[in-house]
Amino acid sequence: MAAAPRARRINIPLRRTAVICGAMLFALLAKVTYIQVFQADRLNENPRNHRIMMARFDGPRGEIVLGDGTLIAASLRNDDGRFRYRRTYPQGPLYAAVTGYVSLYGQTGVEEAEDAALSGDDPPVKVRSLVNGIEGGATLELTLDSRAQRAAYEALRATGRPGAAVAIDPATGAILAMASFPTYDPNVYTTFDGTRLDRADRRLRGDPADPLLNRALQQNYPPGSTFKVVTSAAALSSGKYTPTVKVGAPPELRLPGTDTYLRNSGGATCGDGNPPLAYAFKVSCNTPFAKIGIDLGQDTLREQAEAFGFNDGDLTVPMPVARSVYPRGMDRAQTAMSAIGQFDDRVTPLMIAMMSAAIANDGVLMRPYLVAEIRLADGTVVSDTEPSRYRRTLDESEANRLTTMMVTVTRPGGTGEAATLPGIDVAAKTGTAESTASGRDHAVFTGFAPAADPRVAVGVLVEGGGAGGQVAAPVGRAVMRALLGDAG
Repeated sequence: MAAAPRARRINIPLRRTAVICGAMLFALLAKVTYIQVFQADRLNENPRNHRIMMARFDGPRGEIVLGDGTLIAASLRNDDGRFRYRRTYPQGPLYAAVTGYVSLYGQTGVEEAEDAALSGDDPPVKVRSLVNGIEGGATLELTLDSRAQRAAYEALRATGRPGAAVAIDPATGAILAMASFPTYDPNVYTTFDGTRLDRADRRLRGDPADPLLNRALQQNYPPGSTFKVVTSAAALSSGKYTPTVKVGAPPELRLPGTDTYLRNSGGATCGDGNPPLAYAFKVSCNTPFAKIGIDLGQDTLREQAEAFGFNDGDLTVPMPVARSVYPRGMDRAQTAMSAIGQFDDRVTPLMIAMMSAAIANDGVLMRPYLVAEIRLADGTVVSDTEPSRYRRTLDESEANRLTTMMVTVTRPGGTGEAATLPGIDVAAKTGTAESTASGRDHAVFTGFAPAADPRVAVGVLVEGGGAGGQVAAPVGRAVMRALLGDAG
């Protein structure tokens, strides 16, 4: 009988040990489940995950092509190492801002934004590939026009300064050109030699010209006088102003509550000091638009700016786009400066093009996009992009009146004469944006053509380029000419 109590005493620590072991096993299983379910994406994206890295090059990625058949990214068979395929970019620097690259340690640009489709991991692509017996990822057809892309790149390079140019089809939102300068050759990232890759990456990231930056999407700038498109839209929509209404345009304007005076470019008089709004727009006077900004107030200007897409931080094309900013909490002096595209106004070159695209499309801004179609290697279409409305910026009648004002900018005496095309009416607005960061004025241009039947809207920014009408307008003209053919 004495053995039973003793056995019970022995079983107590055994039970405790069993409970502890059970708890540890449960914790282990819970941890494994958490890692596999909730941390899978993060682990897959970890550049030190060699299994994922090897899988990335184990099969062919889909090609990236243009509508005319131009090949801008492809996978080549690699027979000299453990990786079966290597990425190549036949057009190199010309499309680098769009394609980005795929390397041993990651990807950028469209390669990153559409990785699921290109790699074949996207469920619709994977299912249809299995059904059709196709190896590899899907082909991406982009909306870019090869003529416009080359024209944008060459014109930017000719300025000798950093900058970006974007062209959009106003009726659909399709992006026809997206160039950033300076650029780089994405093929330097396709090597499987780690030492060589690190050396190239350090060189490019250490370059003060920042060639890896896609200035068209990832950087925003003061818009300068191109923002007068927004201010004019707000003025026309308010019912207080028409293109022919007289606006006060003194040679200098004291900003409310300050001892600071705003002057027109070069201190010039704007017409007779009381010109029509259309004339003030044509020659880009500052003082009348600052007065309009004070009259309308920051809330009205902000509402109009946001109708163009300002302050939207969620826009993707499919790469994410830096937010274009119209500020809050301004006093009247700051509001006056914001009305002429200064103070804390900021735009991406994409937004500069979108401003003109909205006016060109009768006040309806279409959502910009780069990917026209995703299809399998056998031509089976997985998805195609349907154009969609992004914003209603202003009424059609007001858009038409603003178009008429913008056409005068490229007529004799206007600030945008350098953007003229023979036999074609070009609607435009130039800008010279003060940059406190660089100490040099940026050259800015927005425009579209033909004015009566728009086929292309353009946005250009040249860092430190000075006068927009002299430096940025010719870049815009080159892009529009490339798209409009012999008529331009």
